[in-house]
Amino acid sequence: MNKEVFFELVELKAKTASVLPFLLGICFSWYHFHQLHLGYVLLYFIAMFIFNMAVDILDNYNDYHHAKEGHDYKEKTNIIGRENLSLSMIRQWIFWMILISALMGIGLSFIVGWPLLWMGLYCYLIGIFYSSGPKPLSSLPLGEVFSGFTMGFMIMLICVYINTFDSFQWTLTTVGGIFLVALPNTCLIANLMLANNICDLEEDEKNHRFTLVHYLGKQRSIALFVGLIICAFAAIILSVILQLVPWTMLLNVVIVPFVLKQTKLFLHEQVKTKTFICAVRILAVGALAQVVFFAIGLWL
Repeated sequence: MNKEVFFELVELKAKTASVLPFLLGICFSWYHFHQLHLGYVLLYFIAMFIFNMAVDILDNYNDYHHAKEGHDYKEKTNIIGRENLSLSMIRQWIFWMILISALMGIGLSFIVGWPLLWMGLYCYLIGIFYSSGPKPLSSLPLGEVFSGFTMGFMIMLICVYINTFDSFQWTLTTVGGIFLVALPNTCLIANLMLANNICDLEEDEKNHRFTLVHYLGKQRSIALFVGLIICAFAAIILSVILQLVPWTMLLNVVIVPFVLKQTKLFLHEQVKTKTFICAVRILAVGALAQVVFFAIGLWL
């Protein structure tokens, strides 16, 4: 297997959805608590990244097995069938990657406290059952909620907790503040899955995957896509007003023309090979801009 095939199998291009919320958690930790436990948080990052890759391999594996006969998804679309990858090798990778990341997380829990274990357990259950079981979360109307909440909010929350475990307070003010700052990424990550499901509506229905788009219809789903983008920018403004983030976060306004352009392209046509990349770009640029402007605020 060459590196290009491996990168597609683990969906490396989508890792923005986990790396940038983590970096936002680093910024938030320093801004509010002036604390960073770099060694512990690096271990968390490695475990998180390994598990994230395992989840994406598992998604491709389950999609391959759940594909119905009558169309060429297995042979021409899914990376496993298209590249004729060994199923036993795929299963071994999934097992060892999940095991290694879990052991790292459990070990870290002994150091920073058991809240990490419970938060990690939630993330592992969501990650594994996102595409596994008789009713995978990704095939249900709540798939966007689970993906956005877990990757947008939980990754950041865990990062902040690890950096501040010796002073972290489980209060509504603290957790609510983290949630509001994480809300833009939560919305944009949910939009990534929503855009994917909009593009794959017909194929998903053939495979008996009835996602949120199936129930809302394509036009309402497109309206929701736009609404989540508006919500993301509104959350940034509110976070500045409440002094949860530095004023430099208002500089996110500079990416509005880019986001508008990508949104218009997606609204024009919803084709996986042509315009799904628009949602990827919106997430990548939006999440990166938040980290950059937050970091500038820390420096100033």
